Amino acid sequence: MQNCDTEKIATMLGNFIPEENIYINEPMSKHTSFKIGGNADIFVKAKTIEQIIKIIELANKLNQKLTILGNGSNVLVTDKGIRGIVIKNCNENYEFIDDETIKVSSGMLNAKLAKILLDKSLSGFEFAAGIPGTIGGAVKMNAGAYGGQMQDIVVSTRYIELKEVENENQKNNTENYRADDSSSNINLRIKEINNKQHEFEYRKSIFSKKNTVILDTTLKLHKTSKDEIQEKMEQNNQSRKLKQPIDKPSAGSTFKRGADFVTAQLIDECGLKGYTVGGAQISTKHAGFIINTGNATAEDVIKLTNIVKEKVYEKFNKKIELEIEILGE
Repeated sequence: MQNCDTEKIATMLGNFIPEENIYINEPMSKHTSFKIGGNADIFVKAKTIEQIIKIIELANKLNQKLTILGNGSNVLVTDKGIRGIVIKNCNENYEFIDDETIKVSSGMLNAKLAKILLDKSLSGFEFAAGIPGTIGGAVKMNAGAYGGQMQDIVVSTRYIELKEVENENQKNNTENYRADDSSSNINLRIKEINNKQHEFEYRKSIFSKKNTVILDTTLKLHKTSKDEIQEKMEQNNQSRKLKQPIDKPSAGSTFKRGADFVTAQLIDECGLKGYTVGGAQISTKHAGFIINTGNATAEDVIKLTNIVKEKVYEKFNKKIELEIEILGE
């Protein structure tokens, strides 16, 4: 995107987004747990569903690519960065439907929701309390740990499907756009699906295959003593501190478990713990994590993941898949 076009689009966004929440040529390394990534053309913090919808409408009218970001904890942004508009979903609204059911906006942090549910003595979400992401990301990847996963508690989810935009054919319509233009035939429809329609599998859901914005999800929990919930959360967090390199920048578990094998174990048996490419390293604490030792690039991480895949396949004839999502050019 040309610089003048970027500034025009940012001005248009300013009609409904506070100026302090709009960033031009924003380094994505500031917004990912990996601390890696080139610049986003335009980076916007959206705090309500209404703002998200207006950004989508504007992007559609201008034929601009949209990328949705939660807490940036399960992604690797390429060194070239992200073209178009990046929406950082900061919507953290919630409401209780009844004593055991809550509707939560997709930008809510897992840790924050865990505290809300603890205060209400509601159990079923303890497994996610230490997962450093948002509810939207947790639903999309069917996040799980310590015997629990999202598919166990999700009742329904509301979302909007996004228009596909090909980078090479991206046309800029800023010259013809009017802020008060109501002639567009864009019809954004909020859709809702039940638990079964999520097509939950290990670390994936229907949203892994669709280009969508998850707006909110409804969860069903159950009453338990607050002390019991607190104890379980503390045990899980202690286990995470002991076994995972949470003191180093990473995107969490880099590879998915296999159907009949533990990927981290195979990587360990290949002697790859501590193996380094540039600033990217296989954690010496947990072989399933690639960490940023301080100056890693996305290229370093990608090269390292490819080496791991090759070594594991050579030794065990097993194909392993990435759990993290790669964003950008």
